[in-house]
Amino acid sequence: MSTINELDAPAVEPESAQARHHRLRWVVLGVLGLAQLMVVLDATIVNIALPHAQADLGFDNADRQWIVTAYALAFGSLLLLGGRLSDLLGRKTTLIIGLIGFAVMSAVGGAAVNFEMLVAARAGQGVFGALLAPSALSLLTTTFTDPAERGRAFGIFGAIAGGGGALGLLLGGMLTEWADWRWCLYVNLVIAAIALVGAVMFVGSHRSEHRPRLDIPGVATVSVALFSIVYGFSNAETNGWADWATISWLVVGAVLLATFVWLQSRTDHALLPLRVIGDRTRGGAYLVVFIVGIGMFGIFLFLTYYLQQNLGFSPIRTGLAFLPMIGVLIVTATTSTGILLPRFGPRWLMTAGMLTAAAGMVLLTQITETSSYATHVLPALLVMGLGLGASMAPAMQGAISGVSSEDAGVASATVNTMQQVGGSVGTALLSTIAASAATSYAAEHVGHVADPNQLAMLAAVHSYTTAFWVAAAVFAAGGLIAALLIPSGKLPLAAAEAPTMAH
Repeated sequence: MSTINELDAPAVEPESAQARHHRLRWVVLGVLGLAQLMVVLDATIVNIALPHAQADLGFDNADRQWIVTAYALAFGSLLLLGGRLSDLLGRKTTLIIGLIGFAVMSAVGGAAVNFEMLVAARAGQGVFGALLAPSALSLLTTTFTDPAERGRAFGIFGAIAGGGGALGLLLGGMLTEWADWRWCLYVNLVIAAIALVGAVMFVGSHRSEHRPRLDIPGVATVSVALFSIVYGFSNAETNGWADWATISWLVVGAVLLATFVWLQSRTDHALLPLRVIGDRTRGGAYLVVFIVGIGMFGIFLFLTYYLQQNLGFSPIRTGLAFLPMIGVLIVTATTSTGILLPRFGPRWLMTAGMLTAAAGMVLLTQITETSSYATHVLPALLVMGLGLGASMAPAMQGAISGVSSEDAGVASATVNTMQQVGGSVGTALLSTIAASAATSYAAEHVGHVADPNQLAMLAAVHSYTTAFWVAAAVFAAGGLIAALLIPSGKLPLAAAEAPTMAH
């Protein structure tokens, strides 16, 4: 960022570009927020469109999960590479490439004439998303250097990251019901176009002074490791934990991840320098983001089922049902990072947020087949919004606090990786737990409930509440990790920021 001394100096091109970028920082936040929204939306927006896409393109139920998995695999496995590329090539450059590529792949997916074309397009979205997401978050880090302003900016950005999934469900429902499932992909062209114009016009060029060589062995190892882990969990969701493919992929992923850590400790130009994750504040924040990813997918997945199948909500009404949670999440995220975080630091804020989210999940475990939205679901969603807002945005800020500017991209990518892998773990873990709970409930009550439809409904609700109990335990564990691991006190500044702040 420009210092007063730099602003007083004679006009030189890099300084004037930096000064302009700083002056337009809130406009830049809008551009980055749109880019982040597009990436987060695409994790959920297609879910509601799947049955319509299936009917249109004629693929079977077994293939359906690949529309979701293809995006998750490409995105999750390439994020660290995308983060390092943003450090090496310049964040504005990778942001623009990511936006253009994401838009092109969305257009290809929207125009898909068969299943293979749609899957390839979704994988392509994941590839460019992996370039886009770290660029946006690291640009946010380098754009806002004043602690108070940075808090507000991260509050808004964290609210988008936390609430974007629910917004995707609403938008997916609206577009599917009112237009066509293909618009769930075409809508990205509109978002990307606005963000692209903003990026070209308002975002200043950022390139690291230090340009180390790309760590090719690290890239190959971690990309295959993350692919194996995400694929292993996706396979567990459909074929179970005892399936040989599930076990093989997860073991390969774990071994390669251990190999990656060993490689990073022995190279001078590491893809993910261990100093980035070794810090207690950052390490704890990454774990909190990972745990939020596990729990949040549980909320969206099972609550969507419950609202549509048990309460008879339409896709649009289901999306609207999540809006109160998003509203509370946005208010809490901006308040917690703008006002509470600078005063109290991240430790107790994240701990309280995780425990509040756990309490919200416990409230959801009380639903029955006769519950109403207003009395049982809404209070739980409001408490969840409060907890996630208080933990997600401070965790995102804590995860990149104190890193040097040349590591900002890869530190940001690690945040996104944790959220993405957490989502994959959460979806697989909670789905298999819910499925086994439903089966055992049906087996135990088959003689007690005469109507098979009634039994199926009771078994389904039991499976959701079981998943919510597990998610509550996961959030509670997150609170414990935050309390024990994250040091008390305020967030550290990066070494590069200290002189700027002194002026």
